[in-house]
This record gives sequence, structure tokens and C-alpha cells, in this order.
Amino acid sequence: MPSDSQPPRGGGPERDSAPASSSRVPPLLLCGARLADGRTVDVRLGDGRIEAVGTEGSLSATPQGCPRLDLSGFLLLPAPAEPHAHHDTALTADSPGPPSTEPHEVQRRATEAALLQLGHGATALRSHVRIGDVAGLGTLEAVLQSRRALRGLVDLTTVAMPRLLTGLAGADGLAMLRDAVKMGATAVGGCPDLDPDPGGYVDAVLDVAAEHGCAVDLHTQGRDPARLARLAAAVGGLRPKVTLGPLGGLSELPPPAATRAADQLAAAGVTVVALPQGDCQTVKGSSALPAPVSTAPVRLLRSAGVRVAAGSGALRDLANPVGRGDPLEAAYLLGSLGQARPPEAYQAVSAHARAALGLPAVRLEAGFPAELLAVRGTTVAGALSLAYSRVVLHQGRVVSRTSAVREYCDSAEADDMELPRQSQR
Repeated sequence: MPSDSQPPRGGGPERDSAPASSSRVPPLLLCGARLADGRTVDVRLGDGRIEAVGTEGSLSATPQGCPRLDLSGFLLLPAPAEPHAHHDTALTADSPGPPSTEPHEVQRRATEAALLQLGHGATALRSHVRIGDVAGLGTLEAVLQSRRALRGLVDLTTVAMPRLLTGLAGADGLAMLRDAVKMGATAVGGCPDLDPDPGGYVDAVLDVAAEHGCAVDLHTQGRDPARLARLAAAVGGLRPKVTLGPLGGLSELPPPAATRAADQLAAAGVTVVALPQGDCQTVKGSSALPAPVSTAPVRLLRSAGVRVAAGSGALRDLANPVGRGDPLEAAYLLGSLGQARPPEAYQAVSAHARAALGLPAVRLEAGFPAELLAVRGTTVAGALSLAYSRVVLHQGRVVSRTSAVREYCDSAEADDMELPRQSQR
């Protein structure tokens, strides 16, 4: 993976999200954008990358006739990424019964959910998809079909999640996991806490990952310090391809035990994906309320040296019927809960989330990928608070716009004070 200080050379997103085509992306000049450091700049994009960054008005539109996009009043940032989604069950909170596993319905939900998150600014998504039981590999195939349909708009990759992997009951799951990787799943994972032999589950996942050279993304709450220590020791040799989350149970441990666990995770070199919205495990029964779940102790993990990304988890399913799937909300929650300052909170959903997905770094400098998000505002803190209007750029072209205009009735007092307004009468 390229370092954060150098433009990436070659490479690209995870292996099941290749660009739609090799055709050259038309150039685009972004004018008058504000950067997080306070500068106002022009940014020229070409062939999916940042070609130049200069002071406002200093860059020419090359070639002649190159389109311009006025970003006056917008803050320009590296685009966020979503490291932990469940698109196969998204948008099912209002279903009268269990979510449909019919392939066409799963593909429709996955596509709609991915587009919703793209509109929020996430140009790369990782979807955890259940395999086995009645649906077999049909659900995964439906999400992979959605991924193919969305190429050029958003990079969607998948984690195959079998329920059981040990004993006689897990034999089918293990065979299916290997088939899932051959089909195009980028990573292998699941929830070892649900298997009768959690340690055996982790070993099986690591064996498949080693066979196929793919990433590992495991779901665990981390409430058992001894089990978490064994897991950290087992995955230590695979860094940096191992992700754990959401680890909300770590916040419930006594401070000394939580500190030891954080140190062990740091030594293992894993990335932790926190879910500030809450857990993504579906509750049983459509009338049940989601149980309150603690968020991973982000400050503790970061102080121990663990790279922490943040994701959304549930998107309007039974685990969270009002989940938004908005990376900026995940960052906002980290900031409002006192887990990180605004710039660090945004880094958790952008730089660290991209790193968790194995994607090249993005910086507002020449040579870096043109994966960008423009939000109306002047500071990162303001963007996390009121990021209504957004322009999303993927592979150097605008792929989504959201415009919000707030208007007020006439007020002489407000006019006298010259209060700012988004629109002019």
C-alpha cells in the first residue's frame, strides 16, 4: 500500500472492483474550493487523478473547453469510504416478515443502498454478505451482480460471512466459503462468537485467506479478553490485511483489561472498524427494539497505536430501522461522543477506512486519486455538523450531487445584522 506521503503508483481498489473500462476520463477543473487547511484553490483533474492544485485562478482549463465546476462556498475533502455495510439486508426494516433472499430482490436492495451511500459521499463500500442456510451463495451472487452494475459509479466489494465453520455442521460452510472467494468475494469473515468453537472458526477463516491471498474481516464484540487475546495472536502474522469490529464490548471491560486488549491489537497490527451508530447484528422478531450497544473505545485504541476506522453498519434494517449509512454521521458521532476531534473523526471515515479496504491513499495533491467530496461549509467541524449540500467525485468525475437550500421569510432585523444566507432573494 502506498504511504500517505507519496502519490500511489499503480495498484487500485480491492480485486473485485476493477474500473468499468480503460477509457480515459475527461478532464475537469474545480474552481474556488476551500481546503481543510484554509486555502482556497483550483484543482485540475484528469484521467481519474489529481493533475494539479494551485491558488484560486492560477490553473488554466487544459485542454481548451475543459469543463469547470464552481465550488465556491464548498469544503473539498478526500472522499470517505464505508468499511462495514450489510447491503444484502439493507432497507428491510419495514418488511412484514424475514428479509427476502430472492436474488432479484437482494440485488435491488444492494443497489439502492449503495447509491444512497454514494450520495452521502462514500465512493468505496465494503458489504458483509451472509452465505449458507437457505440462500446458499445466491445472496452473494446478487450483491456481486449489483457491484458489476455499479462500476464507474462506486467501488463495491464484499466479505463472505458463513454462520458456522467448525464440526460437522460447519463443513458445508467451509466449502461454501472457498466457493465464495472463487466467485469474487474480496474478503472472508463472519462472526466467530456465534460458532460453538470461536477459535476454530478464526483458524478456518485464516486458512481460507492464506489459500486465496484475500483479506480477513471478522465481526466480534470483544467482551471476552482471553478470546480476544487469542484472536489477536492468531491474526498477527497477516497484517495489514486483517480488520476487526465493532468491538463495542471492549468499552464494557474494566480499564486494565481494556488497555491490555488494546495493546495486543496494536501489536497484531490489525485495523479496528468502530460502528458509532451501534451494532449491526439483527435482532430476532420484527417488533423487538434494537438492544443498546456500546461503541468501541476509540480514544483508548488510538492511544495504544491501533488504526481505527469508522463505519455505519446497519442501514434501515432490523438492527437499526433508522440507520442512515452516512459516513459523515459516523464521524459526527465520534466527535459528539468525545472519541475524536473533528479532523481525526473525519480521518476515521476517509483515510483509515480506505486503508482498511486496501485502497490507495487520497490527498489533495497532484498524483493522487481523484476520489473527492465537496460539502458546503468552511471547516471540517462545520461539515460534520451541517453537511447538507454535497458533490461526490469518483475516478475524477461527478457521480452524485445533493443540493439543499434553506430559505427564511423576510426579517428587517436579520437584514440589519447582515446574517449569512445560503441563497439570495
